[in-house]
Amino acid sequence: MSTIPLSNTALTEEALYGTHAVLEAMRSGKRRVVELQLDENASKDRFSPLIRIAKENGIRIHTCSKHELFENCGTRQHQGAVLITTSYPYSSLTDDVFEQPRLLLLDNIEDPRNAGAILRSAHLFGFNTVLLPLKGGAGIYPSVVKTSAGASEHLTIIQAANSTKYFQRARKAGYRTVALDAKGGNVLSEIPVDDSRPLLLIMGGEDKRIGQFILNESEIVARIPQQGNINSLNASVAAGIALYHFSQLEEL
Repeated sequence: MSTIPLSNTALTEEALYGTHAVLEAMRSGKRRVVELQLDENASKDRFSPLIRIAKENGIRIHTCSKHELFENCGTRQHQGAVLITTSYPYSSLTDDVFEQPRLLLLDNIEDPRNAGAILRSAHLFGFNTVLLPLKGGAGIYPSVVKTSAGASEHLTIIQAANSTKYFQRARKAGYRTVALDAKGGNVLSEIPVDDSRPLLLIMGGEDKRIGQFILNESEIVARIPQQGNINSLNASVAAGIALYHFSQLEEL
């Protein structure tokens, strides 16, 4: 079995923030947790789920001021909860990845807010393996985890190659390749979801589209019809629509 090694061989510490992100990071057990930090002036009832899971897993709990929380995570969006933990443990790119029924490739998704929102939808609609390019896109930063409401902690996320390499390996493995683009020749809602082949769904960014090679070589390039005066859908909204469309296979 061929393997491309992890992109981050030496994990460093970082601070996750936001109650949902912190909760899901502890629940998933993907990371090594150093300490849970909570606002000393907040009601304990507010953080009871966090405290319970921390105690169940032997995680040290430290109460501190809002200012200390801000200094530790670098943002005021912490909601009174910060988790000191190792950086995200990306999975390796092994042959097993291309045995999954559905893969999501994010090409040129640079905005962490869009990336996090897409990951949240991916988890919700059953796209549990996500491919991120080594360059040209957001990684699993704390801001991405926060925006995903912790969904990133329950996904298999790989960041070990460029988008073209992912695409070529998926096509070689027999995947149906569908790229979402505003100028696509196919209407998304008209694309059948009952194809028996595994699916690679490719999403691009707002400022930078999917790479031209992938657009040229994809089996289907789909668009979402739009009305109104705004040029394009937000990338995360478009992704949510596409992810929902292909999740309907489970209902057939």
